[in-house]
Amino acid sequence: METTANAINWFEIPVSDIERAREFYEGIFDMDMVPMEEMMGMEMMGFPIAMESGKVGGAIVRSDFHEPSEQGAILYLNANPNLKLIVDRVEDFGGEVLMPPTEISPEIGFMAFVMDTEGNKIGLHAQN
Repeated sequence: METTANAINWFEIPVSDIERAREFYEGIFDMDMVPMEEMMGMEMMGFPIAMESGKVGGAIVRSDFHEPSEQGAILYLNANPNLKLIVDRVEDFGGEVLMPPTEISPEIGFMAFVMDTEGNKIGLHAQN
């Protein structure tokens, strides 16, 4: 891998119920997800900011190959500009706060862990 390349170029969050997961992520981030064409038996909804900007993107995905898990790799979603605002919405949309906003360091910012409606442990990161 080239040193100028992103370590991640796409991510997929496994879901059992695409509509329930869509409502959760749209609700906590106060945005609309982007419906994507089904391909190879995968039903997907994309995160809009990444989809529109051409930067690293991802989607929630329902398929036989995607199984929600608390034990898999941890994905950190961008919670800028206000991590607490997003964490405060998690329970309202059916999720669970596993670790409240916690400072990593002044240079790196803050992180939190939440459980989404599908049983995935998701990291959130923001400078504030």
